[in-house]
Amino acid sequence: MNKNNLYFNSKYIWHPYDSIVKPLPCYFVSSAKGVHITLQSGVQIIDGMSSWWSAIHGYNHKKLNQALKKQIDHMSHVMFGGFTHKPAISLCKRLLNILPKKLKRIFFCDSGSVSIEIAMKMALQYWKALKIKKNKFLTIRNGYHGDTLFAMSVCDPVNSMHNLYHNVIPKNLFSKQPQISFQEKWNICDIKSFNDNMMKFHHIIAAVILEPIVQGIGNMQFYHSEYLKNIRLICNIYNIPLIIDEIATGFGRTGKLFAFQYSNITPDILCIGKALTGGMLTLSAVITTQKISDIISNNYPYKFMHGPTFMGNPLACAVASKNISILQKGLWKQQVRCIEKYFINNLFLMKNHPRIKEIRVLGAIAVIECYHFVNLKLIQKFFVNHGVWIRPFKNIIYLTPPYIIKKYYLKKMIIAIKYAIQNNRFFIL
Repeated sequence: MNKNNLYFNSKYIWHPYDSIVKPLPCYFVSSAKGVHITLQSGVQIIDGMSSWWSAIHGYNHKKLNQALKKQIDHMSHVMFGGFTHKPAISLCKRLLNILPKKLKRIFFCDSGSVSIEIAMKMALQYWKALKIKKNKFLTIRNGYHGDTLFAMSVCDPVNSMHNLYHNVIPKNLFSKQPQISFQEKWNICDIKSFNDNMMKFHHIIAAVILEPIVQGIGNMQFYHSEYLKNIRLICNIYNIPLIIDEIATGFGRTGKLFAFQYSNITPDILCIGKALTGGMLTLSAVITTQKISDIISNNYPYKFMHGPTFMGNPLACAVASKNISILQKGLWKQQVRCIEKYFINNLFLMKNHPRIKEIRVLGAIAVIECYHFVNLKLIQKFFVNHGVWIRPFKNIIYLTPPYIIKKYYLKKMIIAIKYAIQNNRFFIL
């Protein structure tokens, strides 16, 4: 039965970033609990990815499950146009309680990429309401903000997976990638490229958009907190909104509840997703200032022109609210500190390996940047055979485990990485 299902999957189901003609192998999952994913064969593997940054409390979390079960007896969904409900209101209250006071207006949406689309539309409609023509966005090289059309336009146009669409997507403005890393001594020269672009193009820039501190798919670089602080100052000088994309980094992953807190700034528009629901359901939100929301709402067409069908989904809101209540108890801080310490003490022992270019750690994120691209098919099979789920990309092997993970399981993942690094056949030389 398992073989029949896997055959059907390979013939008819198209997986992310993959070919339907010659797909990468898929591993049949039957269940998941805690930090373990159980395959149909009965083999358990340790999750080092938190299902792409989202399952921060692990799987089958009792309190998150209870929140879903309780809500589904009332309603699983109702349209948000003309209706509201307790789960949405409760979630908004919790969000306002943990966010900077300047951020007051919450717009729900379906996914991280869609939240970027909405944030960009919000910035464009803001300037349209002011009757000022601004239609470009400024960002930095090596960024990643999602796979939808507008989001692709602010991803790196050369080095990202989206250069395939460069003749179709809108053209935006890109500054040089920050060169000074999170741990290095700050130098104001690092902001020069961004400042030059702002001076030259501020009259057409609708907003600046950045991933805070951590550039996710952009080789997982960690830039200096002073860089982001200076971006905020420059945006203030030119009165240009700053959009912060906390979809991957939000809810504790970097060691702060939100990564922008390292720079002690507040964005004008904030995008959150992924871990918002603890990895239980898809939900994202765009949170903005009263100034931006009121200017949009007080000018033609006197409303924000966007409305996702599943916006404010009661099930997703209920579990997101419970997730934030768990985070507010603060245990995640100690959990992330322990993960970070273990990564530093154990991964850096490999830093002189000839295959490794650099090792970076911040909070519950560990990055091993190699000199060569990995052979994903072979290295994925090796990791599964060694009881761990680690999914590299390009030349990056990285870990973003659930916060509840124990040292024993971290050790097992690091041992698997150590053995993989030593094997030539797992790399495209």
